[in-house]
Amino acid sequence: MSYQHIRLPSSGEKISIQNGRLQVPDQPIIGYVEGDGIGPDITRASLKVWNAAVAKAYGGKRAIHWCEVYLGEKAAGLYGSAFPDEAVKAFEDLIVSIKGPLTTPVGGGMRSINVSLRQTLDLYACVRPVRHFPGVPSPLRHPEQVDVVIFRENTEDVYAGIEYPAGSDEAWKLERFLKDEMKADFQAGSALGLKPMSEFGSKRLIRKAIRYALDNGRKSVTLVHKGNIMKYTEGAFRNWGYELARTELGGQTVTEDELYAVHGGKPPEGRIVIKDRIADIMFQQMLLRPAEFDVIATPNLNGDYLSDAVAAEVGGVGIAPGGNIGDYVAVFEATHGSAPKYAGLDKANPGSLLFSGVMLLDYLGWKEAAALVTEAYGRVVAGKTVTYDFARQMEGAREVKTSEFAEALVGAMG
Repeated sequence: MSYQHIRLPSSGEKISIQNGRLQVPDQPIIGYVEGDGIGPDITRASLKVWNAAVAKAYGGKRAIHWCEVYLGEKAAGLYGSAFPDEAVKAFEDLIVSIKGPLTTPVGGGMRSINVSLRQTLDLYACVRPVRHFPGVPSPLRHPEQVDVVIFRENTEDVYAGIEYPAGSDEAWKLERFLKDEMKADFQAGSALGLKPMSEFGSKRLIRKAIRYALDNGRKSVTLVHKGNIMKYTEGAFRNWGYELARTELGGQTVTEDELYAVHGGKPPEGRIVIKDRIADIMFQQMLLRPAEFDVIATPNLNGDYLSDAVAAEVGGVGIAPGGNIGDYVAVFEATHGSAPKYAGLDKANPGSLLFSGVMLLDYLGWKEAAALVTEAYGRVVAGKTVTYDFARQMEGAREVKTSEFAEALVGAMG
């Protein structure tokens, strides 16, 4: 495939899909987007750490050949568009990529590039692992009990929402239809919105969450919903989840009710527990009893709130990784904003992007390299060598620049 501005590395091979599985060569070409604001600072630091981990883990037999892809402000300068078609084609072609934070105006201007990317590439699962590292400041007394992976549906619910402003012709027409034809009762002159949620979209997200739990030795999958109020959207998400577990994966799952009624509270060997919680109760239980939860599957809006709230329990979104994953194509990303006031200061915490790269390495099947980054991070932070955001919350911390933190991580790999 030829590109206008993207330059493929002169060496390396593209990842392919064969017989429904990723085929990852030892010298894969991986896409990356530097990002806006602090993006260049944290991307440079993270690339250094990922490359060092791969070299250390595989003794030079494996290496990533990075290919820069352009989105956001850098793309606007090259193409005249912050979301060029060429970037989408590259993500599809390379299959696995990672990106730094991108700037989106609030309340106007261009649509969110992140949302557009997820919908255009059908990256239907937003995956957010959240765990605590010793020494990282936390508001909880026992943050070490937090270790969950959140699967948030990425293309439906409010992300596919249809809404009309109060007083508009469209809102008036919809209001008349709902009141006259459907006998709905609500305040006249309201702004109106619809949130589509399908059986297909819900099941493929929940299926991915359950398969992840089975493949990674997790103990449970919790369906988080507001089905007590929204019975035919959020409630259907819950019901479709239980139905899928029963019909497709019945030999590998057990419901929470069956766990106690049939199995005395002890899950049978090789099975994971499927349970559900109402969204507002889940927020409370993630504060009071986080150790009871493992993998979480949830519709879009619930997942948006929950993933950031749980990240706050273990240090904030500054170190929370994320990946947007479809059937095969995956774009991992920093989950925070571009923080333009810190751009170019070599000051920002690279943790979110760094651990998104750990997710990428896991996705490639390169778990040894992923583990090296995770272990080095734990040692460096426990030794109180941190960037400014953690240093101001820790007694006796040694504050370092973004680039110096990366050097400390590489050094901690031995």
